[in-house]
This record gives sequence, structure tokens and C-alpha cells, in this order.
Amino acid sequence: MYLAQCAWLIRAQTVHGFLPDSDHALCIYDGLEQWKGKAIAATPEALHAEAATGMPSAGRAGHLRVRDGYDVDRTPFYYLVAAAPALVQPDVLATNSPLGQIWGATPYLFFGFMLGASLWYVSRRLYGDAGGYIALTLYCFSPGMILAAAGTKSFGELGGTWGAFGTIFTAIAAAHTLYAPREVVLWNWRRIFLLGLSVALAVGTQVSLAVVALAALLLMFWVAPVRPRAVIAIWGAAVGVGAVYVFAFYFFQPRLFGQALLRARWTDIEPHAFAMITSYSHTWKMMAANCPAFMLALPVALIAYCTWRRARYFGNSAPLFVGAMLFALAVASPDLPAQGFELAMTVFLFVFAGGVFADLLETKGRVFVTAGIGGLLVASGVWNFVQLWRLR
Repeated sequence: MYLAQCAWLIRAQTVHGFLPDSDHALCIYDGLEQWKGKAIAATPEALHAEAATGMPSAGRAGHLRVRDGYDVDRTPFYYLVAAAPALVQPDVLATNSPLGQIWGATPYLFFGFMLGASLWYVSRRLYGDAGGYIALTLYCFSPGMILAAAGTKSFGELGGTWGAFGTIFTAIAAAHTLYAPREVVLWNWRRIFLLGLSVALAVGTQVSLAVVALAALLLMFWVAPVRPRAVIAIWGAAVGVGAVYVFAFYFFQPRLFGQALLRARWTDIEPHAFAMITSYSHTWKMMAANCPAFMLALPVALIAYCTWRRARYFGNSAPLFVGAMLFALAVASPDLPAQGFELAMTVFLFVFAGGVFADLLETKGRVFVTAGIGGLLVASGVWNFVQLWRLR
């Protein structure tokens, strides 16, 4: 149903003439150049002409930020993903046709599908079927998640969101194995490579998402405080693997890789934003736009978590901790990094809400909880279908 909504939205946008903006067109062009063995995307070799001046495109206000010819927010991975469908697009699919637009969005549809599958897997493992279904339904009917895969103004962020999600929960899974009497690094080599890939996906899409790797380290210490050296060994090995993946995005050109790392905007926090009420209201409005139904479910989940001791265990606390951290970063960040933080924050809070409501479903008031959350999820789905139908 999630993919069907994305396909419907792409079709509707194509019919009404809403095409990707100039920044995305530039990403496709530069990505194709790199795939063909020419200039490396996100570097001065590719970001020339008006793009290299740092001026925003006409389509979006400053979503391409350049310093000394380097994209400070993204690596070539973002460009390579954007260009991959065009590299192998069948001749029978016209670029301006609905099927052609769907083909062009294939990588983002894949990221969206896999993020939903990962969300389901993690939530179900943590909270059982009820928690998994609640989190997954919130995700599948989230306008923000649909737009991130199919919208013309928000391409690309889902890859980083999936990477951030994988970084946190793969790190937690690896930390749980440290209680077994085994050689930790060798035994966890699969998780290390998966964790490294997750870090590379997050950083490759938005370099400031590297902060989730630090959050993952803190959670690993929380899970396995008795083996700090093992935690550092696994985390360090995974970050090293991730660095190799990111190096590969630059086609193993050390000079460009080193210069890009020096110019990347790893942190982009404006401290004075914490004192501005407009920063909080903007982030709150974006959360509401990402999933209106969630704005009713989240306060209930937070109240239950704060007032009910049973809900305050690691499985609920970890996604809330990461979500709160990403909320703070979204409040204090400019527009582009904030978008990535907001999407990732929403996914982690879906997991948190799924866990708390799964706990509430085991209480004596489960009939009322079932009616409330069930009605909310059904209403969310109906509202989505109505909005999509209006775009036909």
C-alpha cells in the first residue's frame, strides 16, 4: 500500500506537470558524468558554472550549498543514486511520462520500502506483532515518507534515514552479543560490515547524519557497560568500514576524498535557534506535515512513558533518546540538514509509539486502547486516500 500511494502521487504530479527541480536535475547530470568515468560529483570537477558560486537554484532556496566547489552536505553517493535510473532507462519509457517518472524514482522507492521493512522487523522483534503493526501503519500512511520517495521537492533523504535507522539498531544488536563468551570482533564481522554500510548510507546522503554514529556508540555502552573495550573495537571497526564505503563513492580518489572531508559541514548547529520559539514551531509543523495522525498518538505515548514505570525500559527509551536528539538537531539546523533530521526523527518516534501502545494493549484498558489507536490508524489511511484521490 505504501508503494501504491507513492506510484499514485508520482503519476498525479506528472499529469499536473510537477517535475523535479533544477537541483535534482543537476544531481542527475553530475551523477551520470561520474558513472561514465568523467568528473566526480559533489566536487569542483562537477559543480561548475553557477552551481560552484554557492548560489541557490531557482527551484529551491539554498538546497545546494557549495564551498570551494565541494558540496558541503552530501557526497557523490547522493548524485550516483539520482543518476542510476537514467543510466539504464529503457528507451520505451519517456522521461516525462508517469512510468518514466516512476522509473526515475526507483532508488527512492527502494529506500522507502526497505526502511518500512526494517521498521517492521525491529518493532516486531522489540514489541511483538502489535507494536510492529502500529509502527508500520504509521509509516505507510505518513505523507512525509510518501513525499520523500515520490515528491519532486524532497528526493534523496530516505537513503540517509534508512542508514541512520540501521546504524542505531545494528549497533544495539551487536552490543547485545557482547554478553556471550566469544571473540567479539570476529564473531560480529557480519554486523560490523552491516553497521559500516549503514553509516555510509547515512553520511553519504547527508554528512551531518554522522551524529547517529556517536549516538550508536552511547547506546552500545548503555547495553554492554561491562565490556567497554569490546564496544569500542566493534564501533571503531564499523566506522572504518563505513569510511572505506564513503571513499568508494569518490571512486577511490584520495585527494578529492580528503578535500571533501575537510570542507564537509559535519555540524551545522545555530545555538541561538534554541532560544527562538519559531524554531520549535517550525519543527513541530514539519512533524505534523510528515504524519498528522502521529501528532495525536505521540503526546499520548509520551504521557504514558513519563507516568508509567513499566513503559520506561530500554526498548522504548532508545528510540525516544535518538528521536529527542534528532529533534534538537532539527530545531537548531538550517533548512536542508533539518529535513534529514526530521525524517529520521519521525521514524524513530514511530518505533517508540509502537512500543508504548503495545504495552498499553496488555493492560486492563486494552479495549479502549485498541479502539483509540485502531480508529486513529484507520482515519490516517482514509485521510491519505482522500488527499491522493483529489490529486487525480
